[in-house]
Amino acid sequence: MSVNGHSHIRLARPSRDLAVAERFWAEGLGLSVLWRTEGGADPGEHDLLMLGRPDADWHLELVHDRRRPVEPRPTEEDLLVIYVDGPVPDDLVARLERSGGRQVRSPNPYWNEWGVTVEDPDGYRLVLCRRGWSNA
Repeated sequence: MSVNGHSHIRLARPSRDLAVAERFWAEGLGLSVLWRTEGGADPGEHDLLMLGRPDADWHLELVHDRRRPVEPRPTEEDLLVIYVDGPVPDDLVARLERSGGRQVRSPNPYWNEWGVTVEDPDGYRLVLCRRGWSNA
């Protein structure tokens, strides 16, 4: 099978604290926990949290290895953009902030004009774009 428009996408990132990250992504944004596991004692095993929507062709994987933690190193251009095709609800932004996020300005004026940027607890940026994908 080749890569096509229906190929599932997994975005994997390290996290300092999976419980804190889950609060942001699940309680704040409203994603579902699709899978969770705690790493064992064997090398290469780690704690894992997968979040997304059961009907989506993508999900977010967050990992933490208690024995060898990897410090997240996001830049201001490491973005997860979600096109909401309408106004970004103020109550959603407030919920993301209550869940550990922090609203920030983007260095790219496009995202400031067309959306809201929120940093997650690990410093990665979520952009809620009020445009629809077809007119982005």
